[in-house]
Amino acid sequence: MPRIALVTYDPRPETSRDRDLPVLLEALRAGGAEAEGVFWDDPDVDWGGFDLALIRSTWDYSWRAAEFVAWAERCAKATRLANPVDVVRWNADKRYLGDLTAAGVPVVPTRYLAPGDAADLPGDREYVIKPASGAGARYAARYTPGQHDTAVRHLARMHEEGLTAMVQPYMAGIDVRGERALQFFGGRLLHASRKRAVLAPGTAFDADKVAHPGLEPWTPAPAELSVAERALAAVPDTPELLYARVDLVDGEDGLPRVMELELVEPNLFLFLHPESVPAVVTAILAAAR
Repeated sequence: MPRIALVTYDPRPETSRDRDLPVLLEALRAGGAEAEGVFWDDPDVDWGGFDLALIRSTWDYSWRAAEFVAWAERCAKATRLANPVDVVRWNADKRYLGDLTAAGVPVVPTRYLAPGDAADLPGDREYVIKPASGAGARYAARYTPGQHDTAVRHLARMHEEGLTAMVQPYMAGIDVRGERALQFFGGRLLHASRKRAVLAPGTAFDADKVAHPGLEPWTPAPAELSVAERALAAVPDTPELLYARVDLVDGEDGLPRVMELELVEPNLFLFLHPESVPAVVTAILAAAR
């Protein structure tokens, strides 16, 4: 009987938002595994006692990135970690978008402003500022050129906290066609979803945001699937990926571009796609064995 850790986080005092976790635990146990949810930062966990540590919802990692990567390195020495630690290390910092761009993958144009860099912000178009290590639209906001002073304060706050900022043009196509998420599991397309734009005009960067507004099932077009597959093929050293999520938006030319490539802890949205649970369980059990 394989022992599987579904790695999550301790959201205290809040309740975990991972709606997939109890579903996966029940399905894995029904499939013959000994599965349990485990906090990644629990110092008392013996990771060597598991056949597989599957990162599922470590949704506080982006604010503790160095600590999280150090944990992943320790865990990978004790058991099989999915995804592999080299992938975690590379994907935990969104400067990986530069690697995808260099590989010829269509990506949302991105500049990076590290602490100490000047506040070189667009003066001719709407744009987005967000952290290079972030999730769930935390510390993200959109600005017009007329909101320069507010944007500079946002940037200064991030730099004070040691965060590198990403500056991207606001992809207006997201207001029309939304953002599409293509989920892969076991090397194959699992399902896809679409959500509305997350960043509303005038919303403060430190305000709470709904991470997945208007989420609905989506059938990806051939062009979307092609871009997603190109992005996955460009991951360094072509590692074995148990799971992946590719988030796409339309560029100014109407063609899909990669917004993010989620290889650490993507929400699988199984509550929206319950038909995908058997395929996920089969792939996890195969990885554990």
